[in-house]
Amino acid sequence: MSTRGRFPDGVGHSQLVVMCLQPGEEIGKEMHPNVDQFFRIEEGEAKFVFGDKEEHLVRDGDAVVVPARTYHNVLNTSKTTPLRVYTIYSPPNHPDGTVHKTKTEAEAAEAAERHS
Repeated sequence: MSTRGRFPDGVGHSQLVVMCLQPGEEIGKEMHPNVDQFFRIEEGEAKFVFGDKEEHLVRDGDAVVVPARTYHNVLNTSKTTPLRVYTIYSPPNHPDGTVHKTKTEAEAAEAAERHS
């Protein structure tokens, strides 16, 4: 994950996050108990996995909605092209001003949040 950052939305009820997954990279299986999520693929191709079996291939211009309490993962299926995607969380899921330059940085921050 090259960059993930929260941008001010001005309303407090949703949160825009921009991500860039490198070729072959994934966000990792996750579930948000109280957060709905909307994804928009800006550039590249991805595989969305829901639960353990349901898979959907998506590409530039496609959108995916992930309801709260749904296990999901997003994988960049390209061997050469970064996946550029934005997601909207409702309600917000990350602290205001959050920016992670790498997936390792994002995972460390999320682990620290869970243990605080």
